[in-house]
Amino acid sequence: MKKDNKFVVYWLLSGCILIFGMVVIGGITRLTHSGLSISEYKLISGVLPPMNESEWEAAFDLYKQFPEYQKLNTHFTLQDFKDIYFWEWLHRLIGRMIGVVFMIPFLYFLIKKQLSVPTIKKSIVLLCMGGLQGFIGWYMVKSGLIDRPDVSHYRLALHLITAFLTFAYTLWVALDLIYKNKSHVIDKGFRNLIRVGLIILLIQIIWGAFVAGLDAGFVHNFWPMMSEGKFIHPTAYTELEPVWKNFVEGKSGVQFVHRTMAYVVVLIIGIIFFKSRKLELTRDQYNGVRALLGLVLLQFLIGVMTLLLSIPIWLGVTHQVVAFFLLSAMIFTLHRFTK
Repeated sequence: MKKDNKFVVYWLLSGCILIFGMVVIGGITRLTHSGLSISEYKLISGVLPPMNESEWEAAFDLYKQFPEYQKLNTHFTLQDFKDIYFWEWLHRLIGRMIGVVFMIPFLYFLIKKQLSVPTIKKSIVLLCMGGLQGFIGWYMVKSGLIDRPDVSHYRLALHLITAFLTFAYTLWVALDLIYKNKSHVIDKGFRNLIRVGLIILLIQIIWGAFVAGLDAGFVHNFWPMMSEGKFIHPTAYTELEPVWKNFVEGKSGVQFVHRTMAYVVVLIIGIIFFKSRKLELTRDQYNGVRALLGLVLLQFLIGVMTLLLSIPIWLGVTHQVVAFFLLSAMIFTLHRFTK
């Protein structure tokens, strides 16, 4: 059987789907404040949730020893605890599934010599990225188990952006195998413009994580102004000292950056779209650019609605899902203008 065959592509794309699922469940976990319900990490025994009432009581008693219960959720019943436990358990379960789905087929393809040397090297990079993602996840959870009833928004952003980057690289490796022939001319200037767009999009995703981690979406629920008659609310730059801290740690400042960066993302993708009209495009390039434009406009609309409605869970999750699709379109488009 030849190397880098269609089953290798299916394997990589299944990894993309699982990472997508993990990010979606992670968003629900965050929005339902479920992320600190499991305060210990057990790689094997943690696969199963508590199976009887005594195990549930033991898990609940452990939860009571940490700040989230002691400072926020002293009113919780066992049923309340079960509700938040489910999302965090499911999030971790999918993480374990990603590890299994990656490792077992990888070893099989390796033993059967169905991977080329470049694909083996890329797969090892993916393995390291997956392991790093798991470590960062636990590193994030630990920040909410010491003296504060919430995780560090910096660690949350690191956890989220690592997941997005792992997905992006997995998709890139799959695209390398799907499109092996380099039959079209590359406009390097246009390719570099898409690279700039990708960097701006990743920065926007990071600030989106800051907004989620600080619950900054629940303040200034107006648009297009931050409050009535004000494009930037005074607390966006006066809440903390020194001033720069407002834009990475202050709720108002972080929201201001995120909502302003949304205009920048729309602008750069708009420029990509209009410049592409002057080029001779392949069908894949044409589809990629138009997917970018459609998705960024949809994402902008959903972002505005999420803000105005004070982040209902379903809309917050939808906002994150469309961000994932937008990143996918950006990676696909960049790939088609690179290879």
